[in-house]
Amino acid sequence: MSIAAEEPEEISPSTGSLPLPVKPPRPRLPPLNALRAFEAAARLESFAKAAEELAVTAGAVTQHVRQLEATLGFPLFRRMPQGVALTDAAREALPKLTRGFDLLGQAVQTLRDAEPHRPLAIAALPCIAQLWLSPRLGRLQQAFPELQISVSAMEEPPDPLRDSHDLALFYRDATAEPSTLRIGPDAILPVCAPALAERLASPADLARQTLLHDAVWRGDWARWLAAAAPEAKVDPGRGPAFSLYSLALEAALSGSGLLMGRMSLVAPYLAAGRLVAPFGQAVPTADRLTLTPATNAGAHARRIEVMEWLAASAQADQI
Repeated sequence: MSIAAEEPEEISPSTGSLPLPVKPPRPRLPPLNALRAFEAAARLESFAKAAEELAVTAGAVTQHVRQLEATLGFPLFRRMPQGVALTDAAREALPKLTRGFDLLGQAVQTLRDAEPHRPLAIAALPCIAQLWLSPRLGRLQQAFPELQISVSAMEEPPDPLRDSHDLALFYRDATAEPSTLRIGPDAILPVCAPALAERLASPADLARQTLLHDAVWRGDWARWLAAAAPEAKVDPGRGPAFSLYSLALEAALSGSGLLMGRMSLVAPYLAAGRLVAPFGQAVPTADRLTLTPATNAGAHARRIEVMEWLAASAQADQI
């Protein structure tokens, strides 16, 4: 498609002025980043959550919102002692802005989907990406030598309207969509370095040891103790918490304490003898590792093949 160059507009000889345009130009918009920051902060009702979604600082979101308010000439948030609240005008405009950014995201995704050799995009929980998916990527590439793979670590399952992905790997419960493949069953149990395990005779001995926690699964120790050792007088909240499960795992491998391990993540370390389970009882979890393909029309054509290969590799590792 070619775009013809616009001819210069002629001045009307009778009036000496430019003729009125048949179709007025679109109104000039405020800066796009400012609109994005406001939409995210208003939708999530939090400047901090908006900053996390946009991968910027909370200060940057605040600055963008103030820039938008300065451009418009009126406030969008009411500043109160306990936080901020949307003005009536901002609340009325929010749904249209959200739909607009969703449509922009879909349009950009349509452009990406048009590329026949684009990478297959996998979104995964950080611990799954690091401990479950990463060790399989080499074999996956051998199985699909012509296929490019990209991996994005995300704390929450991707939003189809905002996050470009073809396959998602997350822990989900039994209500997950029918297209999901579940890897499991899964279970939790204490794990530690072999040298530390030698000092443990019963769950009661945990009272004298350091308990390691993942910040998201902080309640796992309490769940296991209640189910497997209700008589043990152990404070389940004691010990350091780590923002990444892989960091807590490294602490356990170094002998710094006991980690409440998820079998789907620590099974290879148990099989290799780098970790041991000093108390044999594992407690089943309600959620399990799942593989979920994208369902949008432009999703990668080979996503089902890759999903089935990953599921088969997990089954083979359990044999």
